[in-house]
Amino acid sequence: MLGTARISRGRGGPEVVSGEISQGQCREPSLPGAQIEERLPLAAESTGISGLAERYAAALFELADERHALDEVAKDLRELRAMIATSDDLLRLVRSPVLTRAEQGKAMAAITEDAKLSKLTVDFIAVVARNRRLFAVSAMIEAYFAKLAERRGEVTAEVTAAQSLSDAQQNALIEQLHRVIGSRVAIDVHVDPSLLGGMIVKIGSRMVDGSLKGQLQRLQLSMKGIG
Repeated sequence: MLGTARISRGRGGPEVVSGEISQGQCREPSLPGAQIEERLPLAAESTGISGLAERYAAALFELADERHALDEVAKDLRELRAMIATSDDLLRLVRSPVLTRAEQGKAMAAITEDAKLSKLTVDFIAVVARNRRLFAVSAMIEAYFAKLAERRGEVTAEVTAAQSLSDAQQNALIEQLHRVIGSRVAIDVHVDPSLLGGMIVKIGSRMVDGSLKGQLQRLQLSMKGIG
């Protein structure tokens, strides 16, 4: 028996939020990402960005898990997050209230395909754009990583470094943090050249500032107390 899909009509237009198809009667999705849309639960109009991000991340995580593609999608999302962080044009695109959903969708399709992201990630971004939810894509990415860390029993350390870390450096840092914390650690690395050197590591409310900029600031403060 063929189930029916429910539709939530928000300010951004209709959103397919749930549906089911029985075995033996599957139909080809009429739009890319139809499977993702089917897994988006019904939400109230007042749902905030965090709730919205959680819904979309949960749908993506579920499909990635079924396809044994959790790591592949995580790699895609790290790349997409870095692109948003380093491109003012891309940031304006995802936040623009002026561009139509078709314009945003076409632009994001070109960007994700040019970056050679996996089909699941490309389809996911197409759904987000079609539903006028690109403004929350960064929050969706973070929500996905939170789910991945929870699944694996990991603690995520936010690392801000003056320059990119090699695989060997990242592995060494993970091992050091594991010895200190006593649990599995995943690192989320961001590059900030203004740090001059070294890095800042933040785990929950704990932060260790080992950057050259931080050292110079502490030296300045100590110099003020002299004389």
